[in-house]
Amino acid sequence: MLPSKHNIISGLNDSEDYFIVNLLSGNADIIGQRKYEEFQSGNFTDTDELIEKGYLSDYEHEKHIYTKKYLDFIDNRESDEVQVFFVPWYSCNFACSYCYQDEYQSPPSQITTDIIDAFFIYLGEKLADKRKYITIFGGEPLLTGGLHKEIIRYLISEATLRKIDIALVTNGYNTLNYIDILKLGQIREVQVTLDGTAEVHNKRRFLRDKSATFQQISDGVDALLANHIPVNLRMVIDRENIENLPGLARYARDKGWTSSAYFKTQLGRNYELHHCQKANMKLYSRLELYKDLYGLIKKYPEILDFHKPAFSISKFLFEHGELPDPLFDACPACKTEWAFDYTGAIYPCTATVGKSEERLGTYYPSISMDNKKVCDWEERDVLSIKECANCSLQLACGGGCGSVAKNQHGYVQAPDCRPAKDLMRLGISLYQNL
Repeated sequence: MLPSKHNIISGLNDSEDYFIVNLLSGNADIIGQRKYEEFQSGNFTDTDELIEKGYLSDYEHEKHIYTKKYLDFIDNRESDEVQVFFVPWYSCNFACSYCYQDEYQSPPSQITTDIIDAFFIYLGEKLADKRKYITIFGGEPLLTGGLHKEIIRYLISEATLRKIDIALVTNGYNTLNYIDILKLGQIREVQVTLDGTAEVHNKRRFLRDKSATFQQISDGVDALLANHIPVNLRMVIDRENIENLPGLARYARDKGWTSSAYFKTQLGRNYELHHCQKANMKLYSRLELYKDLYGLIKKYPEILDFHKPAFSISKFLFEHGELPDPLFDACPACKTEWAFDYTGAIYPCTATVGKSEERLGTYYPSISMDNKKVCDWEERDVLSIKECANCSLQLACGGGCGSVAKNQHGYVQAPDCRPAKDLMRLGISLYQNL
């Protein structure tokens, strides 16, 4: 018996103990110095429990389990719900300091109900056997003006007729003007961004004429919650605003948002997706962000009432008392995610939508598809990425984001490595002491 290739072992933060996690066997433990040294040396005094938990394993036996769980993963993904992004326009009323779409060229064509009809016909033909929901994306989908409101109304009405849920990703500035339209649909959530309290947010997310936006967004969140429309509040974090996270957490608590069953949160990392930002010194790597979040939460534990960061699988482990299933693929593109825009184009995912070179095909005015491109995305997982083959983190990382990998390496079957072990070291240390 040899140590499993899927063992993840590391010291804990602020502790003399260590953790061992094995996502293939589904076990996790805190171990002391003696047991850690046994794994380092390969000389074990008591092997029965280690074998039972899959930390020591026979190669052929482990390979059999790996194959079975991989096939289970593929089967389960076949029945997973598909998220379908739809972009009615790339226009936006904001001029955010870090916008990743600011260099996109908006095609001059204009959306019509015929295009929306073609979109729903395509879904009915190509994704008929899939559970699905639509996320209305942009640009900014909730713009002022009669045409914009009528298009959003039509989209939501047509989805409702087909019993399809709707989510929206919006900057939240015009939410109040859309409440009556949103109430017509099966709204799963409205994602709204606040980058801190008013003073900080208004320096980062402002209108094109530099006007402040915080208060109007906050009022919109109030209105959504009052109408029992779920809100997913996102804060995009970099070095300029991370220290304001406790302030936003207190603001949300004082507003009563965090006590609402219709309210949840996420933290987004400001990063370079498709092109370089001018002020990129303010950007975090993934690990740098989580190190600073760890320190900030230790100092202001009330942050956890607002948001509990994932720290890889750590949050899941402590909330559910068990490990998540092995992640053989972290990239949903062309599997459980597709993106469409008003020009009639189809893209792999939300990270690629709007990039002409990433187009897979069209749904309007005619249906076409580049099957070779689709296959590249469909086949991407930890088995197709050669760098993942002998990596102990593969079932926690899942190969990362295919779009980021392609931007970095020039091809889809490349890794976007995640610092899963270091994130667990922080997260397990944090959550075990709560």
